[in-house]
Amino acid sequence: MSGLEKKCKKKMVPLTGNYAIAAAMRQINPDVVAAYPITPQSAIVEQFARFVANGIVDTEMVRVESEHSAMSACIGASLSGARAMTATCSAGLALMWEMLGVASGLRCPIVMPVANRALSAPINIHCDHSDSMGARDFGWVQIYSESAQEAYENVFLALKLAEHPDVQLPVMVCEDGFITSHCVQNVELHDDAVMKRFVGERKPEHSLLDLKNPITVGAIELQDYFFETKRQQEEAMGHALKAYLKVGADLSRVTGSKYPYFDSYGLEGAEAVIVTMSSAAGTTKAVVDRLRHDGKKVGLLKLRLFRPFPYEQVRDALRKAKCVGVLERSFSFGAYAPLFSEVRNSLYEAGKKPKLQSYVFGLGGRDLLESDVEEAFKELLAGKTTGGMEYKGLR
Repeated sequence: MSGLEKKCKKKMVPLTGNYAIAAAMRQINPDVVAAYPITPQSAIVEQFARFVANGIVDTEMVRVESEHSAMSACIGASLSGARAMTATCSAGLALMWEMLGVASGLRCPIVMPVANRALSAPINIHCDHSDSMGARDFGWVQIYSESAQEAYENVFLALKLAEHPDVQLPVMVCEDGFITSHCVQNVELHDDAVMKRFVGERKPEHSLLDLKNPITVGAIELQDYFFETKRQQEEAMGHALKAYLKVGADLSRVTGSKYPYFDSYGLEGAEAVIVTMSSAAGTTKAVVDRLRHDGKKVGLLKLRLFRPFPYEQVRDALRKAKCVGVLERSFSFGAYAPLFSEVRNSLYEAGKKPKLQSYVFGLGGRDLLESDVEEAFKELLAGKTTGGMEYKGLR
């Protein structure tokens, strides 16, 4: 990290979340980007394609016929020693399903921004987390972004985490489709030269192009070693949990931002706490400020890292609350909603457990109103928890 601790030149620029991510990709200058357009992700790779066309980056841009092919191309590039990236969402992510497991199983440190969008049917192009939550058990690290600024900086965090020698796993950087991807916010861009030094060059241990040291990749594993390979992936996820904080600390010395597992907002002394992710945290913060001003003991835990899940740390942060509500944009049909399930699991070993309530909101991009959040807080403060699933903003 020598030389990176000095204060870097920064500039504030109005950008959408998509353009902020494209700016990070420009500064990284990956060897290969393979992509196929899908709303609301398309602007990421469209803007990056302009950088390629104008000679601003020397990335090999591969225009493929599908998202399945995009991930396939990234896997091939990564195994050859290249730094590979792509971006997608919704049906595009679902079309990658087969290859997502291949990327993690072959330990390819690919970084993929995801502009979260609902899965069909019915057809919907707006935000919920059904796409990335559907892929939560494919062995990818998942980082969620509240704002365009977070999305921009999380790309650098994701790259260094993916390529960490103890990790070597692909990473998704999630932002809320349209809400973050298309809304303009002030984004502080860090100095190109400083960020280039931060990401450095990829130094793979093995490469398919190293003809002097040939390797076999993707060989069949039956009962003999498949189990052991999967166990190694699980160990890598454990390493990712530790490396996330180390990489975050290194990045913090460059950007001045912090990269914890989650952000605590008004948690000190809070009796009622809402747990949520991504852009919903901004709405919740506004309600926390207002209710705190009125003397209500409320707080927010905004999760940044969903995979691997920081069970112990979440348990310690929530154990003193009386009631905890989990607000999320996703179902797990026939089961508890995904984020609620993990929060519930994290509290299993707590001696004194808070009451829990699951709230699903915003499917298909429906707005989360401050009145919805305030209503949830009032229910939690009154101890009105059903233990089942409730809904906010449902007609």
